[in-house]
Amino acid sequence: MTPVTGADDSAHNLHTAEEGKLGKDEYASPLHRDSLSRVFVQREGEEYDDDGHVKRTGTSLTASAHIITAVIGSGVLSLAWASAQIGWVAAPIGLAMFALITYYCSRMLADAYRFPTPMGPERHYSYMDAVRSYLSPWQVVACGVVQYVNMVGTGVGYTVTAGISAVAIRRSDCFHADTTGTAVCAISNNPWMLAYGGMQILLSQVPDFDRLWWLSIIAAAMSFGYSSIGVGLAIGKATQHDHSHGTLGGVQIGVDTSSWGKTWLVFQSLGNIAFAYSFSLILIEIQDTLKPDKGQPRTEHKVMKRATLAGIVVTTTFYACAGLIGYAGFGDSAPGNLLTGFGFFNPYWLVNLANTMVFVHLVGAYQVYTQPFFGFVESRVLRAFPKNHFVTHEYAFHVPFLGILNFNMFRLVWRTLYVCFTTVVAMLLPFFNDILGFLGALGFWPLTVYFPVQMHIAQKKVRRFSPYWIWLQSLSFFCFLISLAAAAGSIEGVVQDTKSYTPFHTNY
Repeated sequence: MTPVTGADDSAHNLHTAEEGKLGKDEYASPLHRDSLSRVFVQREGEEYDDDGHVKRTGTSLTASAHIITAVIGSGVLSLAWASAQIGWVAAPIGLAMFALITYYCSRMLADAYRFPTPMGPERHYSYMDAVRSYLSPWQVVACGVVQYVNMVGTGVGYTVTAGISAVAIRRSDCFHADTTGTAVCAISNNPWMLAYGGMQILLSQVPDFDRLWWLSIIAAAMSFGYSSIGVGLAIGKATQHDHSHGTLGGVQIGVDTSSWGKTWLVFQSLGNIAFAYSFSLILIEIQDTLKPDKGQPRTEHKVMKRATLAGIVVTTTFYACAGLIGYAGFGDSAPGNLLTGFGFFNPYWLVNLANTMVFVHLVGAYQVYTQPFFGFVESRVLRAFPKNHFVTHEYAFHVPFLGILNFNMFRLVWRTLYVCFTTVVAMLLPFFNDILGFLGALGFWPLTVYFPVQMHIAQKKVRRFSPYWIWLQSLSFFCFLISLAAAAGSIEGVVQDTKSYTPFHTNY
């Protein structure tokens, strides 16, 4: 293990030259001034991009894998339930609407990756960097709060889902091992959440997001695997004789729920669908791993748009299969989690395999959402304590399959405490659909629609009250209403669930 105390002379010279070039230029972007605090350790034999960063190697394939990993996760498992709340008419319309809105706004966000300056377009390293360049200071603060709270919440949601999938496997094994037919098979998901948290503590020590590309590839493969199994099992269930395939309007008032109950369930289902498409909060971070098209410098936005289109087409196809075929299989009584809803369905080993794939997938998905948050906190701490040995002292060591990694004590302590926090919160609030619905509501309007629209207006200098400006603002307001309704429905769901739940004790 070799100590690395900081950048070498070439990195220092780059930093000093950039400061001299900018000086107090009033046209220097906030991003460029902010990026001067980044110190890159340059090594012989490595190539570098225009910002002094080690040359990015990401492609549309790896970006699509990151998107699919982030999107096809907990969300796909809740879509059959969401479809059951709104019925055969609204469910496909809702899926198509959220897909189109997400893709439309993601294109705007991809264009915001670089900010024009007199010295050329500068990169944005995070979503907040982009907002800082184009919008006002209060919007930067609002963006940071929403984005990073959403990332933390997603970590909690993924921990809950991983625990649920592990418990589903154990219950299935328990039931089939029982020859008397009297086993209760009530199992706590707390040990499985703790095991999942332990894995995340280890993976969280990898300091660089792009070093985990292989984990995203594996996780994306798991997504296809368990989604395909779920769809196949749903088709088998839907073809059974005398089977209810759902209704045009979903769960029925007076039969399945009350009028107010139906309203809350519809709102909550919108949040679940919104969460299923939630990846905009890490789009800029994913885009910052990309190399431009060959022979076309500064075209990362084109690569990202291709990756976004591919990712959304693939995920929407899976969503339509999982959500609509799952609804056809279970009807209005569709479970909150598609794979756990098959219960002790035979072949039970296939259901167990699917839930194992869910667990493995969520190991990778957690990192896709969490690494940007780690980077945000650590860059702020480094800036605040640039001479603190605990924060800055680095050790370089070789890890099989990952190459040379840097290690320091601050990362070890801070990242471990963070994973412990998300694990404990997940154990306190293990409510699958309610948590997903609230996260979808929290992130959909501000991160997927509002900020991309406002940055696009600023970037393209869209004239106020022009037809195009009115269209963009109307879209934003419509999505705000959807998020508001989804949040209300999810909060109501949490209130109802807590009435019959004892923290750390209730089994499933």
